[in-house]
Amino acid sequence: MPEIWTIGHSNHTVDHFLHLLSTHSITAVADVRSTPYSIAASQFNREAIKDVLHEKRIHYVYLGDELGPRSKDPACYDNGKVVYERLAATEVFAQGIERLRKGMERYRVAMMCAEKDPIACHRMILICRHLSMHADDGLAIRHILEDGAIEDNAASERRLMQDLKIAEYDLFNSREEQIAKAYALQSQRIAYAL
Repeated sequence: MPEIWTIGHSNHTVDHFLHLLSTHSITAVADVRSTPYSIAASQFNREAIKDVLHEKRIHYVYLGDELGPRSKDPACYDNGKVVYERLAATEVFAQGIERLRKGMERYRVAMMCAEKDPIACHRMILICRHLSMHADDGLAIRHILEDGAIEDNAASERRLMQDLKIAEYDLFNSREEQIAKAYALQSQRIAYAL
């Protein structure tokens, strides 16, 4: 069964971040940040983290142009805010997804972004949602949490629904419709605005 992992670097030390990756035998990191730089966590700036990962024999690939939460395409915005459904429909996003899928064939890949909690990050709300909606191969999506625990995507979805106070089941909507509602609401809450 194919699998993909996600991780948020948050304000971790590099040593803790490397520990999280090695604990789960990650062999490649796909950086999905649109802007791979941070004043608060400069240890995760693109060049710095690439060098550290290289020293540990972990491959690094930057996919922020393809899979980042911002877009250079003005058609992906509505009133200055990114609309994830539009971004996911672009050719450049499809190319990024294809690169991820090819990478999963050879490596144990973790998508990296800044936010520690996957439910507050586009890596789950945009990318993992798209991957799971279009996975006919039983793709397993696992989120590495800040304490090293693993949360599968279904558990993250349940937690998202609880956070948004959306019932997992209701009389009028299927579970899938309720999950879609949660994703739509969260994407409005976290989407990048100009």
